[in-house]
Amino acid sequence: MTAVEEKPARLIGGPGLLLVWFYGVMVVGAVSRSAYQIATEFDRAPLAYSLSAVAGLVYGFITYSLVRGGETARRAAQVCCAAELAGVLVVGTWTLVDRDAFPDSTVWSDYGMGYVFIPVLLPLTALFWLRKARARQAG
Repeated sequence: MTAVEEKPARLIGGPGLLLVWFYGVMVVGAVSRSAYQIATEFDRAPLAYSLSAVAGLVYGFITYSLVRGGETARRAAQVCCAAELAGVLVVGTWTLVDRDAFPDSTVWSDYGMGYVFIPVLLPLTALFWLRKARARQAG
């Protein structure tokens, strides 16, 4: 006898696919930028480059969670999106208040202005989408 495994409920149907695409682009942008900066000029702005690397890892985990699907992945993505939003707000405010702390920008500097504010809009959109996904699964 074989156990029948249920497939996790999809989180990326419809407009959710666009969300995954944006997160995928942000993974590539943040990780490649921070990897280059860490490898070539880490001593210039270690905090900024490290924060960009962390942002890339967070984006990667959220992308994976959205693609994986299921309730556990949805909850994990929701927690990471909330942490991402908090990071964008803290780092964004920090870069405005203390410019000297960041000799070079991060992905989250100025609330993501260098990335057309996608870093602040993406977690808001994702949290909204994940909340709707939960309602769809419940209903």
